[in-house]
Amino acid sequence: MSVKDKVMVITGASSGIGEATAKLVAKNGAKVVLGARRETRLQEIVKDIEADGGQAAYRVTDVRKPDEVQALVDLAKSKFGGLDVIFNNAGIMPNSPISELRTKDWNDMVDINLKGVLNGIAAVMPIFTKQKSGQIITTSSVAGIKSFAGSGVYGATKFAVRNLMEVIRMESAQEGTNIRTVSLYPAAINTELLGSITDKKVADNMGEFYKQVGITPDAVARVVNFAIDQPESVNVNEFTIYPTKQV
Repeated sequence: MSVKDKVMVITGASSGIGEATAKLVAKNGAKVVLGARRETRLQEIVKDIEADGGQAAYRVTDVRKPDEVQALVDLAKSKFGGLDVIFNNAGIMPNSPISELRTKDWNDMVDINLKGVLNGIAAVMPIFTKQKSGQIITTSSVAGIKSFAGSGVYGATKFAVRNLMEVIRMESAQEGTNIRTVSLYPAAINTELLGSITDKKVADNMGEFYKQVGITPDAVARVVNFAIDQPESVNVNEFTIYPTKQV
């Protein structure tokens, strides 16, 4: 199936990978509904998409709150008549050594990176199950397939997402609901995610590294577009996106 005319919900849509994906798929004919916490940014992105001939809507959304994620999905249905894809992209990365015991950061990562994804899945699962079609795309991380010092809790949430998505794929195949899943493992992608790092040493080291090898979010957006564009009978379900320069 083509991206054209697909209805897609995107969380974490106010910048970075979410913004780049929204603009690309909308340019290719998808109808996008954007969710994030920054209303001004959402308004600007919707305006840009519409100025480029695309169709878009937004709702201020905190993925930690199930009712707000549900309202975002409901907006897609009321505005565009249905739903084909959800892109669970919202995430934070306040990395630090475990020994620092920054438990508030730990809880925030679990609430956004993992529970936020679960809230998205819960909002769309009844729709996708009933229509026996749908696609769940989720941003994990290269830290969801490899372990990195300083990224223990962040990586734990991303490993969890990887497992979750694979189980959904398997259960959907068993249940005959045809729900496709896509797990994305971005490496050094230049986004605002670095700004959420709370440990100065980790932030400085990662910031310098990203300056040397980082690539733009458009790289991930093209992968998302490719995954959606595959036939309904094809589930291309895992992508690791490295900068060519990154070891």
